[in-house]
Amino acid sequence: MDKFGLIGHPIAHSLSPALFTAAYGGRYVYDLIETPDFDEAWRRFLAGYKAINVTAPFKGDAFARVDWRSPECERAGATNLVVRTPDGTKAYNSDYRGVKALLEPLGCRTAAVVGYGGAGKAALAAAEDLGLDTRLYRHAEVAGGVRADVVVYTLPRAVEGIDRIDCAHLLEANYKDPCLAGRPGYIPGSAWLLMQAVTGYALMTGEEPDAAAMEAVFLK
Repeated sequence: MDKFGLIGHPIAHSLSPALFTAAYGGRYVYDLIETPDFDEAWRRFLAGYKAINVTAPFKGDAFARVDWRSPECERAGATNLVVRTPDGTKAYNSDYRGVKALLEPLGCRTAAVVGYGGAGKAALAAAEDLGLDTRLYRHAEVAGGVRADVVVYTLPRAVEGIDRIDCAHLLEANYKDPCLAGRPGYIPGSAWLLMQAVTGYALMTGEEPDAAAMEAVFLK
């Protein structure tokens, strides 16, 4: 039986196993491969898994290690999904696909991306590829104020100046401990997680997942 998993650290809190189980009715194994050492995580992946999701802090390491990268992965400069194939390891970026799908119907003209880790890089590339006038704000720049039609906040916690974010729509990556929930036009990290998982799991397994069953995970 094909096995799947998630590498990163820390990941004990991740909803990915529950989402994957719901997506395919429990037909596949999905493990948390938790270690602070990327090389160890990569060895475990190659030794027993068909595909893995990749989260912090390994998105850049995995990007550098694979044999092939998809165009959106190259644009983002990071990967959150790697598949083993007869032709080697192939990297994709379902964060890019998920963010693009969430931003496109908003009808915005300007975007601001706060944070430049793996999620931030994917969001920046997605916004730019939608033709939005996009600006990147690193951690220390938030204190000066952030203004755009849509803001994508990818930092894991609140920073100085977070109360000076001015936007009509706000997408936050952190679904576990959000710091901006309740703002007008707020799009939760759970929407991001679900959207990227639906597209990503299909790439991992070659089968379309049950999106409705996955969405129900967030209601439990």
